[in-house]
Amino acid sequence: MSPGLRERKREQTRRHLTQVAMALFVERGFDAVTVAEVAEAAEVAVNTVYNHFPAKEDLVLPPREASPRRLAAIVAARPAGVSAARAVLDHLREEVRRREPAVGLSEGFAPVFLMMRAAPTLTARLEELGRQMSAELAAELEREHPADPLGARIAAWQLGALHALVYTEIGARVAAGQPPERIAAGVLALLEAAERTLGGPLLGYAVRKDDPSCSV
Repeated sequence: MSPGLRERKREQTRRHLTQVAMALFVERGFDAVTVAEVAEAAEVAVNTVYNHFPAKEDLVLPPREASPRRLAAIVAARPAGVSAARAVLDHLREEVRRREPAVGLSEGFAPVFLMMRAAPTLTARLEELGRQMSAELAAELEREHPADPLGARIAAWQLGALHALVYTEIGARVAAGQPPERIAAGVLALLEAAERTLGGPLLGYAVRKDDPSCSV
């Protein structure tokens, strides 16, 4: 089997496992479903599940998708002339406008959100993920601005707090039963208000002077 075909089959297995697991979690609750039950419903061995998802929580929040590097990657990829805050704001706006699953605005997300909110281990994972995102972003900005480590950390944690606020807003609106269109409009308004409130110092911090897509 070629490496490309092997990887495609792995991805197919991963998608199948997550689809089966999420259906069970939404129906019965995250804590009420075991990994063995996921394996049985997916018609695979328990070890197959663990080979793809070392922890049960990974079935809901796969590390490759729910990555601690999310904010750092957004900032690292920004083009010349764009600040760190501008990169994050613009990226969030685009995700909201496109109703991206990454921000919980895809159709059918409400039952998934309610399931996640009812599971203490998942809410703890999300809180820790938020802290990791801020820390990774701080490290990215410190690498860019080694002479200003305190400024880099402050900017990173402010942007991390903004990112968390966006998800809190989405969660509150999902829990209230609002449709995706109304949620998106509310979150875009929140981002506009955030931009006005953040002010010049943060919006102008860490403006990239070179283009990361160009090799040196």
